[in-house]
Amino acid sequence: MATDFAAGKAAPQRKRVHEVDQVPPSGKLVALGVQHVVAFYAGAVLVPLLIARAINLDDAALTMLITADLFTCGIASLLQAVGFWKIGVRLPLLQGITFATLAPVIKIANDHAGEGEHAARVGLQTVYGAVIAAGIFTFLIAPFFAKLIKYLPPVVTGTLITIIGVCLIPVGAGDAVSDPATHMHDSANARWVAYALGTIVLIVLMQRFFRGFMSTISILLGLIVATFVAWLLGDASFDSVGDADWLGFTPPFAFGAPRWDIVAIVSMIVVLLVVAVESTGSIFATGEIVGKRIKKDDVAAAIRADGLATVIGGSFNSFPYTAFSENVGLVRMTGVKSRWVVACAGVIMMLLGLFPKMAKVVESIPAPVLGGAALIMFATVAIVGIQTLTKVDFTDHRNLIIAATSLAVALYVEHSQSSPPSQVINKDGEIVDINAIPGVDEAMPNIILQIPFSTGITMGAITAILLNLLFFHIGSRGPAVAGAGSITLDEVNTMTPERFRETFGDLVQNVDWVVDRAYDQRPFDDVHDLRSAFQEAMLTGSDEEQMQLIQAFPDLGAEDEETGEMVAVDHKGLSQLEETEHENVVNLSAAYREHFGFPLVICARETERYDRVLRNGWARMDNSETSEKSFALIEIAKIANYRFDDLVSDANPITSARFSRQPEL
Repeated sequence: MATDFAAGKAAPQRKRVHEVDQVPPSGKLVALGVQHVVAFYAGAVLVPLLIARAINLDDAALTMLITADLFTCGIASLLQAVGFWKIGVRLPLLQGITFATLAPVIKIANDHAGEGEHAARVGLQTVYGAVIAAGIFTFLIAPFFAKLIKYLPPVVTGTLITIIGVCLIPVGAGDAVSDPATHMHDSANARWVAYALGTIVLIVLMQRFFRGFMSTISILLGLIVATFVAWLLGDASFDSVGDADWLGFTPPFAFGAPRWDIVAIVSMIVVLLVVAVESTGSIFATGEIVGKRIKKDDVAAAIRADGLATVIGGSFNSFPYTAFSENVGLVRMTGVKSRWVVACAGVIMMLLGLFPKMAKVVESIPAPVLGGAALIMFATVAIVGIQTLTKVDFTDHRNLIIAATSLAVALYVEHSQSSPPSQVINKDGEIVDINAIPGVDEAMPNIILQIPFSTGITMGAITAILLNLLFFHIGSRGPAVAGAGSITLDEVNTMTPERFRETFGDLVQNVDWVVDRAYDQRPFDDVHDLRSAFQEAMLTGSDEEQMQLIQAFPDLGAEDEETGEMVAVDHKGLSQLEETEHENVVNLSAAYREHFGFPLVICARETERYDRVLRNGWARMDNSETSEKSFALIEIAKIANYRFDDLVSDANPITSARFSRQPEL
């Protein structure tokens, strides 16, 4: 290295690799992949189980459905996490069959069933024709759907992520009170409650006391320990492992060639559009967790992967795919952000689909144990949504109405949705058959309208998007960007110079040369472009112009002649100082101006606390005049940026929060 410097060569810079793209060592990779699979497994096989029961599918066909499901789940996860070309979002998203397919798949299969003992298999041929067609449609519309990202600000995505977590918590709660052997509900059984709570306690303690890698696999360790305890007590059995076949690959079109029915295809397309909305929520949640900004190209790539995975699923006897929220919560809990861990999990899922004995080992984990872990992971997803909502200005009643109404509608639909016939154990220990419970979806006149009402997540997402359109986009020529909602981007692009100065002059203390140079950059494609115009204008000024800009800003310690309050800060916190603190800021400003000949400018919003402002100001007294001019311009740029946020927020409170996530309105 010393030789390179002596020869005048720059030392090579190591390219920073984002945590999402880092590959853990092989041992850790496999262990973390297994953890994802274990957390995912129960939900992965539940949909084919419910479908098989509802259409009276025979046991051999059910086995084929499950092995096909596991195999194609692995393929779908690889497409999304690894990706190729413009397919796959390349985030740690594990894919599984969406629950939104239940109602339409069951109806299509039953409506097109044949005669005899294999009637249900004939119905599945029409199902798979619809699935393949809908998958192709989804793949083709991905770039157009991605343009909807401008209608998904934090108030929508945060609400959707919260709804996903809240609506799925009851699923974990249901598993937590299920018999490990029969999976029948028994809410009063103290043993099942003990297994669920014990699993939660184990995971929490491991998170608290374990360090490093052991902490990251706390979910897996908690499931292993709890399952071992249940086995010792006779509540877990691995007998089915010995009965399972070693090899169980299900070939494509095992139920026959797909059949094409236009009504079935339209129904499935509606399902895939709903799934695309749900997937977008999971993408934003994962992006929030791993620290990656989600752009419309990312959404398009993810939807293409969903479409292609659905085509493969229909060909391999499975159903439409979406990201599983259990695993989104797992990424947040463990802090392991690598997409290659999910890729490893995808390979493991493919192996489980090929080797039924391996699948039976995972399947033997008691339902209450899985339920306890699922409760934590689903709740974690809800917390991620709440984190996103903290960026939203809820002092604006429109955002409050969007979030509150969407959550209310989602919970209403979720807790009144249809449920299939089931068996429970009553307080006397007797098995009781419970008839199917009709839900709000059955109040709809046809299957097309029933689909969005089939899950609370779907209706919550649709409600949030429609309300955002109603409050912020309908009734104006483009999004409002200034003037308390009265001025749109189209109007900004057609303003006179005088009107432009009047609207935006306060950003830079009404220094005309900055405003005029920003004006000259019209037309603006979006609000981000408008913001950039002011930032670039400040940087292009001559030394004299930049000094004029600095002099236009009052000293940090400047006081109002009548009230004596500070007038130069853009942060109310510094206007409520004690008398001594106030005097210290005034004295600092006076000393600074005397030393440099221009006012002390500090963006107090970023510094926030009085002691930091004071320390920052006195430290800058040691700078040269040239350096200090640069510091002053940087602070002015920050102040202008915050003022721009305020101006835009007055018109549309969601936009300033959106800038941190995406560049376009």
